[in-house]
Amino acid sequence: MEAVRSLSTVALPSLITAHFSKPIFTIPLTHKKTNLTRFPKTKLNKFNAISPSISTQPEAAEIETGNLDHEEEKFDWFSHWYPLMPVCDLDKRAPHGMKVLGLDVVVWWDKNENAWKVFDDRCPHRLAPLSEGRIDQWGRLQCVYHGWCFNGSGDCKLIPQAPLDGPPIHSFPKACVAVYPSTVQNGIVWFWPNADPQYKDILTKKKPPYIPELDDPSFFGTTFFARDIPYGYEILVENLMDPSHVPYAHHGIMSIAPQPSVKVDREGGSPMDISHQKIDKNGFTATEQQGRKWSFISPCMIQASLTVNESPNNTQGKLPQKPPRKGLFIFFCIPVSPGNSRFIGVSPRNFSLWIDSFVTRWMHHIVQNLVIDSDLYLLRVQEEKLMEAGLSNWQKVCFVPTKADTMVALYRRWLNKYAGGQVNWRTTINGSLPPIPPKEQLLDRYRSHVVNCSSCIGAYKGLNALQISLEVFSITSVAIMAATKHGMISTVARNTLAAVAILCFLGSKWLSHFIYKNFHFHDYNHAFK
Repeated sequence: MEAVRSLSTVALPSLITAHFSKPIFTIPLTHKKTNLTRFPKTKLNKFNAISPSISTQPEAAEIETGNLDHEEEKFDWFSHWYPLMPVCDLDKRAPHGMKVLGLDVVVWWDKNENAWKVFDDRCPHRLAPLSEGRIDQWGRLQCVYHGWCFNGSGDCKLIPQAPLDGPPIHSFPKACVAVYPSTVQNGIVWFWPNADPQYKDILTKKKPPYIPELDDPSFFGTTFFARDIPYGYEILVENLMDPSHVPYAHHGIMSIAPQPSVKVDREGGSPMDISHQKIDKNGFTATEQQGRKWSFISPCMIQASLTVNESPNNTQGKLPQKPPRKGLFIFFCIPVSPGNSRFIGVSPRNFSLWIDSFVTRWMHHIVQNLVIDSDLYLLRVQEEKLMEAGLSNWQKVCFVPTKADTMVALYRRWLNKYAGGQVNWRTTINGSLPPIPPKEQLLDRYRSHVVNCSSCIGAYKGLNALQISLEVFSITSVAIMAATKHGMISTVARNTLAAVAILCFLGSKWLSHFIYKNFHFHDYNHAFK
């Protein structure tokens, strides 16, 4: 799944085509004409990323793996900020339960401190989930099991069962809820996954990655798309950093259009020259031949940017210099639990601004969901096969011989060398994957996106109301015609009413199909694309 923005978060708008019979958008790439050469079998103790059209030198051909020489270089999964959800999709009237790194947390709005709070999602009384609770009239988080209430600092302020003239048991330390450091940046709620008091002021020492374009008024397309993904964090990251799969896994939705001289098949696959600049525990950077720059900022953020400098004939400086056209793909990959992750994406740009005036956020999300669904099943099966082979055997069971796989190999190198080869869940989770459910459940959009998206759930309710209204009107019209005696209304009026009833009935059926296909389940058969 290449979550490249289409209409809002997944595609650069200036590249969108009008019909699904052709790719929704294309990303023009340029490559040199190549002559492919057969290469000998690669060594299994290295990640290979060889492009015979670019270089056959060992330095460019192989990305070595290795162990750390110094313990201080090891990546600590629990010493970083993690995004939870865009603020626009959080309802201040209710608590929201989420899982990150195997930790169950509850996000809620503290109106007394005017801030989003992140708590451990369990009441200290009997461990009931606080995310199933409510915000009371005093702005406290209330557990609905026995009514215990907590303020924004995690302190228990009320135990209804405690005698008023008895000891203040609500003030005991064991009555408090664990509070995680949290902040809002770039329109996203972030949290630090360690509730130890020593991290209370961690925001003053270390901040989440900042993206200036999201706060720049000259950039549009800054609306977010978020969805729960039924495959793991590792698969999500490497898939997003693999541009070469786009014309195949997402054929008919988006494509990468090469020059005709190097087009090798119907889909438009071609050699890709990707080089990397650095890699350390904080991530790595890479560059495509045509200029798109990629960055992986551990553990969650992927950024791809392309800047096109316009150079008008302004040699004497008489004309004002136009700002460069810049578009970014920004992806956040959140580890939830083994076999589950969460994706948040946004693509700010300073060109083709008119699109946001005509296409609403929920319309953008329809296409973005289709992009995700088009390779979701095959990635889930891929993850199952990788788990069977063993995570440490990735380089043995996967053959990645071309430069197109450079960033995938780089990510696997980072994961193995700095991060222990897999996510550190630090819980009783054993790392095994849940069974693969039926496609209808695996690709279900309602639970994974719609119900958590303020725009899509509003559109879903509105379209359902319209569908029911059309159905009721068609039935009512037929009933009126049946109950009306002949001659009471003219033949023209009767025929008009019958035609309207038929149109309303057909419209309700079409709308019902549209709602199911775009808000519940849309199968994707690659054989017929």
